[in-house]
Amino acid sequence: MNIQYNERKMTISDTLKNYAAKKCAKLERYFGDEPSVQVTFSNERGMETAEITLQCRGMYFRAEERTTDMYASVDGAVASIDRQIQKNKTRISKRIRQDAFAKAVGTMTDYHDEEAYEIVREKMLDVKPMTTEDAILQMNLLGHTFFFFINSERGDRHCVVYKRNDGGYGMLVSQQ
Repeated sequence: MNIQYNERKMTISDTLKNYAAKKCAKLERYFGDEPSVQVTFSNERGMETAEITLQCRGMYFRAEERTTDMYASVDGAVASIDRQIQKNKTRISKRIRQDAFAKAVGTMTDYHDEEAYEIVREKMLDVKPMTTEDAILQMNLLGHTFFFFINSERGDRHCVVYKRNDGGYGMLVSQQ
């Protein structure tokens, strides 16, 4: 398992790194390929935060846990990713190792009644080429938090602009 550690506003001990590696190794049983894991440790206002992002075969799993103890934060984040995998096991079983769910997970709750993805509304769009500034203006005029458009400034790529929680704007750009 390839693990990268990031430290934000703190330094972490080798003991904590080994602990996080041991906990993340438990997630490796779901994947045939070697997953890539990024663990970010931070301390803000007395709260210890562990953020774990696991990537394998084009799928990403992310969890963040904030407690007063970094070890508990790591435990919570790993447990959260494990729950995500268990909850969506039928949807992701084709992308992860074939026998990943053959063994019963003793400590985890089994999710038998999975939620179905239900489309409750479909809307047709007349998508026109426009600049990023025009798309943000249109999004604000509509009162939406995101807006899909064709970006005339980036070679007619499909893009989405969105409002960020910090008050700024973000943009997703297709790689076609």
